[in-house]
Amino acid sequence: MLLPLAETRSDASLPLYQRIAADYAHAMAMGALQVGERMPSVREVMRRHTVSLSTALQMLRHLEAAGHLEARERVGYFVRSAQGGALAPSSEPDLSQPVVGVDQAHFIGINAHISLLLEQGRQAQVHTDIGGCTPPPGLFDHHYLNRIVARLLRDDPTLLVQGRSLLANQGNHPDFQQAMARRALASGIRVAPADVLATTGNSEAVSLALAAVCAPGDMVAVESPTYYGLLQVVESLQLQTLEIPCSPRTGMSIEALELAFQTQPRLKAVVVVPELQMPLGARMPDAHKARMVALCAAHGAALIEDDSYGLFVESDQVVKPLKAWDNNSGHVIYCQAFNKSLAPGLRQGWMNGGRWHGRVQMLKFAQSRNTQTLAQLIVAEVLGSPTHQRSLVKLKQQLRSQREAMARLVARHFPLGTRLSLPPGGLCLWLEMPDGFSSSALFTEALSQGIRIAPGSMFSNSGRYEHCLRLACTHPVTPAMEQVCRTLGAMACAQLGQGARGSPP
Repeated sequence: MLLPLAETRSDASLPLYQRIAADYAHAMAMGALQVGERMPSVREVMRRHTVSLSTALQMLRHLEAAGHLEARERVGYFVRSAQGGALAPSSEPDLSQPVVGVDQAHFIGINAHISLLLEQGRQAQVHTDIGGCTPPPGLFDHHYLNRIVARLLRDDPTLLVQGRSLLANQGNHPDFQQAMARRALASGIRVAPADVLATTGNSEAVSLALAAVCAPGDMVAVESPTYYGLLQVVESLQLQTLEIPCSPRTGMSIEALELAFQTQPRLKAVVVVPELQMPLGARMPDAHKARMVALCAAHGAALIEDDSYGLFVESDQVVKPLKAWDNNSGHVIYCQAFNKSLAPGLRQGWMNGGRWHGRVQMLKFAQSRNTQTLAQLIVAEVLGSPTHQRSLVKLKQQLRSQREAMARLVARHFPLGTRLSLPPGGLCLWLEMPDGFSSSALFTEALSQGIRIAPGSMFSNSGRYEHCLRLACTHPVTPAMEQVCRTLGAMACAQLGQGARGSPP
């Protein structure tokens, strides 16, 4: 089954390798490239399109993952035949209107719903978890990290038993602050080391940002769908969510956000993941980023940027955060964490509160005091080192291979009418199933078979995503994983009254 590519041909917001791949897919659809015909070599693609080796390889692998090509060892890539029709791309929402109106019923209860699902998952005997999106230990160089920790403790044997002075940078180590300010500069963010605030992961950073700019009863605009942890944070702070439709290609709708500012006087903050949005995997074009920063500044609202996944973006270009466009107003609060890309056990992050930075610092100290020094020193030492850079490249390559393999399994085993778009990086796939499908029912049935997924109802207060689910792509696609996808696909087909698809094991 083929994943769609031709609709991306003229979309300049997409990575270059996807646009080139779309041209080849169109040539196949028109018959200019025949089944069994050999594709141009990597060197020929580089010469023909004046692109780098990385872009040429990404383009061919993208076509292979979409089912358009097959790779033959030591020979090259060949056009393959379609198997059962095309898998449609993720649908585009109505981007002109907010998803959820100001009905108080929409703003309560998500914590209880999510907590129930998480608890069910914890109590079940799970052998395969493709609901969570934390990469497993095998994808990280723990030997290198262990050597860094050992050296840091040798250099300062009392590091773990001394408390940093409450007056010394409020628990922010100068080495960490300097390292983060230097890295931020490379992506277009100008921030002084003294204005870097160490946090325990990104959840704490976003929570501090919301607490600094909102009062109970205020409204927060979020992407729809969005990460369920954000919905829990908003509800716990007694705030209201306003869901803004999100394109799987370009992220949050600027037009719908502008309408929300015009109609909702208590809209005080916007929380957005501009790079590899969770769970859609969308990348916001730079033009959209500039418009969003200007829009929030014009309405005096805080724009809280969650840059959890920017390091996973597969692009030859420098990835510029929203904060790079915030040169004067200070309306962008920038939050970044490294637990997904460097070491899940550290949960180390940082933030800059923009014009609200002083209040954010006060709230941080009041709520959790100092962030541990050892984790800050590890990140300052490791992040950006040649060893870490190599590890990050390897991690992204592995994740890409796993995303593409999972996409092929979905195309092979899931019901007819399933839709997905392959994101240009990240940790997961977002699946849209045909009308009438219940991801909550699949969640319950899959748990009984030892499989944990993330149903779409976790990612919204609106009830619009019951027919969707998120599948993590953090584990290698082994024969056992293929059997899991075959089992899930058979359950989904049965629920929709379709026969099981794909070849038997």
